[in-house]
Amino acid sequence: MEIIETDCCIAGGGPAGMMLGLLLARRGLRVTVLEKHADFLRDFRGDTIHPSTLEVMAHLGLLDALLAIPHTKIEQLSMQWEDETFPVADFTRLSTRCRYIALMPQWDLLDLLARAGRAYAGFSVRMRTEARELIGERDEHDAWLRIDGLQAVGPEGPIEVRAKTVVACDGRRSRMREVSGLTVETFGAPMDVVWFSLPRRDDDGEPPLGRFAHGSIFVLINRGDHWQCGFVIAKGTIDALRARGFDAFRAAVASGMPSTVRDVEARVATLRGWDDVSLLSVSVDRLQRWTLDGLLCIGDAAHAMSPVGGVGINLAIQDAIATSNLIGRILATRRPTRDELDRVQRRRQWPTRATQTAQVAVQKQVIARALHASEALPAPLPLQAVAHIGRLRGVTARLVGLGVRPEMPKDV
Repeated sequence: MEIIETDCCIAGGGPAGMMLGLLLARRGLRVTVLEKHADFLRDFRGDTIHPSTLEVMAHLGLLDALLAIPHTKIEQLSMQWEDETFPVADFTRLSTRCRYIALMPQWDLLDLLARAGRAYAGFSVRMRTEARELIGERDEHDAWLRIDGLQAVGPEGPIEVRAKTVVACDGRRSRMREVSGLTVETFGAPMDVVWFSLPRRDDDGEPPLGRFAHGSIFVLINRGDHWQCGFVIAKGTIDALRARGFDAFRAAVASGMPSTVRDVEARVATLRGWDDVSLLSVSVDRLQRWTLDGLLCIGDAAHAMSPVGGVGINLAIQDAIATSNLIGRILATRRPTRDELDRVQRRRQWPTRATQTAQVAVQKQVIARALHASEALPAPLPLQAVAHIGRLRGVTARLVGLGVRPEMPKDV
């Protein structure tokens, strides 16, 4: 068995894990990031990079490299309710360097962070290496007393990583969270999302990001040469959808798309079967406590976010920044205590709660109502207010684009 000694072992090479690895390596620490896949190529991941994250990339000197990657921009956000279009956020009102949301494949961001991390001697990414079990001491009731590292399986066999701290960044289905025994609060979600791609034409313009109609919600994201589409369905109804057949699904997609998109039937006809779509099972949850002695959970491993607002990637990155700011200097000399790890939760818990509370409210008051309505509904009053009061669109842009408590790396 291979044995690795490191200051921090990070389970999961997503946005939280790669950002934290880079930030700790910049501090001169030994960091080992474990990513179970062979590469970062995953379809229909969170691909929205908000102004808060663009500010962080500028601070790290990586903004020019990031923006050299092909991407599209959202400067103003609008939604369609039934057949009426409502502006909802104006990012040009922000005071940030980049007054827009950048849309690019998440793997490009992760590749860039990995390349930047490899410039530091202490930074190591192990691909095709999956964190499986925690190692440490347990009490007589089999509860963890202390975490000293983890066991993983890589392409050459089993690996044992000994670390001052393990940080779980392995997503909403976190294996580290599962084996930790930490308690999860679940808040539910009324929907799942079926993702797929449709052809985009140069003369398509910029239709609304989504359309809400009675019994149907459709999301349309400009990815340059194609549309990334989300067909929102009621939670747990995917089997019933499949039972009606793929032709019925194509018809539902065609009827749900924003009315400004032309030649809908021809585009939908490019979908050949169920292999062309991907299901996102939506969940909203968070840990009651994010830590054990020697273990910290952040990102989706600590709090799975709803896709409402597309803020999950940015919350995860802000968790990583707070972690580096709060325990990076400690890790340079010793193992952080559990109370010191808890400082990350105390810093990030309020933004997490506030964001999830808003997401759950939208899910209940807007999404669930639209999905289950049998006749046309009036647009929600908050949507009407934001559409008619320009200043409010700056407020919504700040909440979506920057978040409740944006973080910035402390200089090392």
